[in-house]
Amino acid sequence: MQLQGHDPGSPNATTTTEPAACLFRALSDRSRLVILQHLSLGEHRVVELTGHLGLAQSTVSKHLACLLDCGLVQVRSQGRSSVYSLAAPAPTLALLQAAEHLLAATDNAVALCPDHATASHEEG
Repeated sequence: MQLQGHDPGSPNATTTTEPAACLFRALSDRSRLVILQHLSLGEHRVVELTGHLGLAQSTVSKHLACLLDCGLVQVRSQGRSSVYSLAAPAPTLALLQAAEHLLAATDNAVALCPDHATASHEEG
C-alpha cells in the first residue's frame, strides 16, 4: 500500500486503499490475530491450533481458510496433515508490531470506541 503522495480526494483514492481495507478486515477477528501470533512462532497443524485457541476444528479451519485466501498464510502437506505457516513472516510480524506500537501510543483508545470495542471492553 503506497498512500504517501496520494490525494485522498482523488477518484483513485478508493482503489489504492481497497487492498489495505481488505487486509485490515482479515485482521479484524481476534481469533485470526491469535492464529497469526502462533504461526509467528513456527509451523502449526490445525489440531495444534485448536488446542492453543480452545476453538472447534471447524472454526479454526474457517479462519485459516480466510487467512490463506488473503495470502497471509501458506499450507503444505505433511503425511495426512496440513501444516500452516506465515506466507510472509517478516512483513506480517512488522505489521503486528506496528499495531502494538500504535495501540501503545494511543493508550489503546480504540478499545473505548463504541463502534469497535469488544463486549469485554464495554463491560469493564
